[in-house]
Amino acid sequence: MASAEAPTPWPSDDHVPIEELARRQGVEPVESLDDLACPEQGDSDEEYGRFLADLYASRRSSLA
Repeated sequence: MASAEAPTPWPSDDHVPIEELARRQGVEPVESLDDLACPEQGDSDEEYGRFLADLYASRRSSLA
C-alpha cells in the first residue's frame, strides 16, 4: 500500500501579514454595505442578461 506524501510547507520567509498586504494595496475596511453596492450594475434587463450569460459560461468552462 502506497503512503501519502505530506504537503510541502509554505516558506516562512514569504509570509506577509494580511494587515501589511492591505496597507500596500491601499485597502480600507468596509464600514457599510452601501460601500459595496454598485447601483450602476444591472441597470437594464439586457445588461443583467449579459452578466448571467457570462457567469454561466464561466462556470461551465471549468467543467470541460
